[in-house]
Amino acid sequence: MTTDPTMTRIGEAVELHHGQGQRDAARDLFARIWGDIGGEQGDPLHVCVLAHSMADVQDDVQDELMWDLRALAAADLVTDDRVAAAGVPLSVAGLYPSLHLNLAECYRKLGDLGRAREHLRQARAGIGALGDDGYGRLIRGGLDRLAERLGEAT
Repeated sequence: MTTDPTMTRIGEAVELHHGQGQRDAARDLFARIWGDIGGEQGDPLHVCVLAHSMADVQDDVQDELMWDLRALAAADLVTDDRVAAAGVPLSVAGLYPSLHLNLAECYRKLGDLGRAREHLRQARAGIGALGDDGYGRLIRGGLDRLAERLGEAT
């Protein structure tokens, strides 16, 4: 369970979107949190998780891609110590499969199948960092569905 107040707020916005179907309200809350953390200059863990979540509530795939790229760049600055201090039950390595999955899907939507396949490959390469729990199964299932859409073997 997270002990970080900003991560808790991000979780509340995620719940608005996924749990309650309030996409616009989630996007508004994400935007407020983004301002509160100082945007891309904020804590890399906050930037990564917030940008990754903000991508999911975008109407335009180019905007979604921009947010996902921000999340990936921020992930490269996050440490396992920081993740643990926030009470997040995942290693930094566990962030990458989902980040690459989302980027692969954006590139697929944009018709850039080469980049889509490259991010799919990177997501698959890091999947071992995920456990055999609900989150791990969710990401693995997403990778399998994307691979199928790209005509890749699963």
